[in-house]
Amino acid sequence: MASSLTKKSGELLLLVKNEAEVSNLLDELAHLSLKSLEEQLINDTYKLVFWINIYNSFYQILNKVHQLTAPKIYTSKQIQIAGYSFSLDHIEHGILRKFRYKYSLGYVPNIFIPSMIKKLAVDVIDYRIHFALNCGAKSCPAIRFYSVKDLDQQLDLATSAFLESETKIDAEKREVKITRLFLWFHKDFGGNKGIRKILKNYLHQDFEGYKMKFKNYSWDIHLDNYVEGSFPE
Repeated sequence: MASSLTKKSGELLLLVKNEAEVSNLLDELAHLSLKSLEEQLINDTYKLVFWINIYNSFYQILNKVHQLTAPKIYTSKQIQIAGYSFSLDHIEHGILRKFRYKYSLGYVPNIFIPSMIKKLAVDVIDYRIHFALNCGAKSCPAIRFYSVKDLDQQLDLATSAFLESETKIDAEKREVKITRLFLWFHKDFGGNKGIRKILKNYLHQDFEGYKMKFKNYSWDIHLDNYVEGSFPE
């Protein structure tokens, strides 16, 4: 059963999508107690739903309302939740990636991460988050609404859709061009062996013996990239 917090994260994302007023809900989130945050986000499912929806909501808010762009948009601590000031990096690399150092391809933990972030972090990194988080770029995965009830199915759908659209296969050359996300978060995916397994599972083709090449990532701005039909009516 969804907590009120996971529901609120979905409500916020829906309001942002519809360009509706969000100030009251933002005020509620800001004045939560840290105890309430910890008690309601009881396991990784609840944490993933809440923080993915929050991340995708706040990228749009920080860009449109606060006029922030890369790289400052990722490090600016303007996300007020439970009396703390979070950044997008805190959410992605601290909480959802279990405090991995941002530039280590996932192989090195960030020893300087605040203790509060460690307390809120997931127990296990789910590589599918990389196909759910949207940073406003053309090559980013589209934004979906995530819920506790359907999270696993929703993450699988997001992963499948993204890989199908972003993977280019050349059977004659035995070459497969894949999203650069696989390089940037190499360890999260289990290295090259893990990447091949993921591609096989979602694209239903064995890429053993194929040369993997990483595609260029387009950072062209593409806001409001929502998947229609994935949001509640």
